[in-house]
Amino acid sequence: MTLTIYGIAHCDTVKRARAWLAEHGVEATFHDFKKSGVPAEALDAWIATLGWERLLNRQGTTWRKLDDAAKAAVTDAASARALMLAQPSVIRRPVVRWRDGSLTVGFDADDWLRRL
Repeated sequence: MTLTIYGIAHCDTVKRARAWLAEHGVEATFHDFKKSGVPAEALDAWIATLGWERLLNRQGTTWRKLDDAAKAAVTDAASARALMLAQPSVIRRPVVRWRDGSLTVGFDADDWLRRL
């Protein structure tokens, strides 16, 4: 299984994560949400493994720009999933599927080094 990093190319955290992987000689496939969308089946696996609360970025610009009704409507995994598919920028980034099949969200150099 190849290492896959999911995110948005212009996201600063994704840029740092991809640069870190390159510096450590790690080949990774990059899946850009803006160009290729969010793979629904993968999102289901992320929610099941990581939890929708952990995936939903409530500190980001996209979340802050949502109206109060849209924010209030996110109450469970199904409503969070629908929002993440419609607005991929609300997904905390990067989501990484490691070679062993495990998943992480966010960039933590120490954790990543242990995973290599």
